[in-house]
Amino acid sequence: MAMNLGHQIGTLSGNQIPTDFSTGEQPSSATASTSAVWRAPSGNLRSNSPQETVSPPMLTPPLTPRSAGDWSHLINLPTLRPDLSAACQAYATEEAGTAEWKEGGRKEEKKGVPVFVMMPLDSVSNGNTVNRKKAMNASLHALKSAGVEGIMIDVWWGLVEREAPGCYNWGGYTEILDMANKHGLRVQAVMSFHQCGGNVGDSCTIPLPKWVREEMEKDPDLAYTDQWGRRNYEYVSLGCDSLPLLKGRSPVQCYADFMRAFKDHFKHLLGHTIMEIQVGMGPAGELRYPSYPEENGTWKFPGIGAFQCYDKYMLNRLKAVAEAAGKPEWGGTGPTDAGYYNSWPEDTPFFKKDGGGWNSHYGEFFLSWYSRMLIEHGEQILLSATSVFKDTGVKISVKVAGIHWHYGTRSHAPELTAGYYNTRFRDGYLAIAQMLARYGAVFNFTCIEMRDHEQPQDALCAPEKLVRQVALATKEAQVALAGENALPRHDESAHEQILQASSLNIDGSMHEREMCAFTYLRMNPSLFQPDNWRRFVAFVKKMKEGKDGRRCWEQVEREAEYFVNATKPFVQEAALALLH
Repeated sequence: MAMNLGHQIGTLSGNQIPTDFSTGEQPSSATASTSAVWRAPSGNLRSNSPQETVSPPMLTPPLTPRSAGDWSHLINLPTLRPDLSAACQAYATEEAGTAEWKEGGRKEEKKGVPVFVMMPLDSVSNGNTVNRKKAMNASLHALKSAGVEGIMIDVWWGLVEREAPGCYNWGGYTEILDMANKHGLRVQAVMSFHQCGGNVGDSCTIPLPKWVREEMEKDPDLAYTDQWGRRNYEYVSLGCDSLPLLKGRSPVQCYADFMRAFKDHFKHLLGHTIMEIQVGMGPAGELRYPSYPEENGTWKFPGIGAFQCYDKYMLNRLKAVAEAAGKPEWGGTGPTDAGYYNSWPEDTPFFKKDGGGWNSHYGEFFLSWYSRMLIEHGEQILLSATSVFKDTGVKISVKVAGIHWHYGTRSHAPELTAGYYNTRFRDGYLAIAQMLARYGAVFNFTCIEMRDHEQPQDALCAPEKLVRQVALATKEAQVALAGENALPRHDESAHEQILQASSLNIDGSMHEREMCAFTYLRMNPSLFQPDNWRRFVAFVKKMKEGKDGRRCWEQVEREAEYFVNATKPFVQEAALALLH
């Protein structure tokens, strides 16, 4: 009897956590297998649950009328930290032109968008071995045979440097990267300095290193904190980036040492197997604040989230900037009338469209500082990463979250709480793209598979418009753009949307530009189901053809069907391997 790889591979990545994260319409019958992760939105997403029982918030400091001018003279925020400026300028000159997709410093001439596939979050076990090694090897073989360019894998800080500072255990990763090399797959290695668990799609828990958590227990202000005192332990607060609070090292020093140890251990694979280093810069590996944590039901889609600037280190820096701007009364706290995690913009004085605090003198001051802190955080880590991996032939990339809900409002509240100062009147992604361009880094963006009409319209979701804005920002900044899907999708509608978005056919002037890569979330049992696998193989073929590909889906799928049949013996062999 022919054995189905999808049935046998079920143990490879564990079951996906069911989620209430509603992001689209019910798929057609052909895509029913994705319903566990993609549900139709209810008619109205506003919660009917009782109001959260929290202490009544204080009001935001007195607000003055909205300024129509540039507030940089009052805010007095430097565009770049002085100690980073010279280094930035040097890297900007040296890395000029590196925004193109490259292999070991050589410009890649071929058309099309290479497809990578994300590995399971728990590919490496708590014992620093490969989880389900035979299944992993068989799956990598299958991916390579389907034309996939490579894989993306999280290299967890909490596993590698778990026990003691400077003690790195690369077990498990050494085996997986050797497997990838053997199968001819390239690797995007993610330096994952965040906790796994508590975010959309997290199917396992991997905390920060033991010794880091010990320091956070001694000093809770190392954790991001909201105005109600709730601590978030997903990632060390950027407020203490340069302070030697982790056993004598600063967080940024810890990240740099980790990357240097990775480079030293895997130097024989850099530049030909390991082609990209994606540097984690926040929760879920994204450059953002942990403003919408799912853990313990704190946040539910499509709530606006909450500002994370209330640990003492963040408040100390806010106080110093406010005093320097001649507004000491603005330095004692962040906005206190910005609602709760699950509020909607119009329910809050700060985010409402008419007369909201976000559009006042105080709002401009605070949001400029809050977003600038995030960008400066990215600057410091990128400076370390580009220094560590200089002359290795690898690209550096940074992931930015696709926060598409309430995008149609004036304030864009969920983006503001996450640290992206993007409103109807201001482009918040251009500043991020320009920062990445200074280091020749790739701008990696999510929600590429989503369509506006699939999303709940009462929350004014607009992922397509958001992707377009980001594409235009990266074009202006001359930085390479890569994409990911935000949720697992195996249907043709999602594949077609990814093809369209990755082609960057936006304003008629991008005919020579495409995304430099696309990473498919995620290798799991559903991917290897026969219909999903056939559609995936066709999708990879279409992506490799690029925007000039003329063949219709039916023709490509016929070729994919032939491929699936031709490789049946291998699939059966892989399935048998998974039994032992």
